[in-house]
Amino acid sequence: MSGPEERLTELGLSVPEVAKPVAAYVPAVRTGNHIYTSGQLPFREGSLILTGKVGGDVTLDQAVGCAQQCALNGLAAIKSLVGDLSSVVRVVKVVVFVASTPDFTGQPGVANGASELLGKVFGDKGQHARSAVGVSVLPLDAPVEVELVVEVS
Repeated sequence: MSGPEERLTELGLSVPEVAKPVAAYVPAVRTGNHIYTSGQLPFREGSLILTGKVGGDVTLDQAVGCAQQCALNGLAAIKSLVGDLSSVVRVVKVVVFVASTPDFTGQPGVANGASELLGKVFGDKGQHARSAVGVSVLPLDAPVEVELVVEVS
């Protein structure tokens, strides 16, 4: 059976470099056997891949892609603390914030971008509790932000 990083490769993806914090915080913190990531924005190679509100300038499909990129950035933060994603015992909780127009109600569909990726990468260990929250604005006008909580060995 292949490990999480091999499954990412099979999906045509890879763990990116850890996104640099945009303020006074660290990308992730480990306490005991749990790692809590800071909110991850959809950065790719140092830049946001999109800005704007979902339901306005950003389509549902684009937002799903942003959620996936946020999850990849969260995996990078986790890997920076444990060295290898095969140390993940379970994805415990995912929180997805979606900057959206007042009439947009598809936040759970956006969150699926992160959830489905984690399921493909970790299999049953990737099944998690989740919140999908609509907000008026996110840092740097990002359309999506994702936090992860994982248990590690």
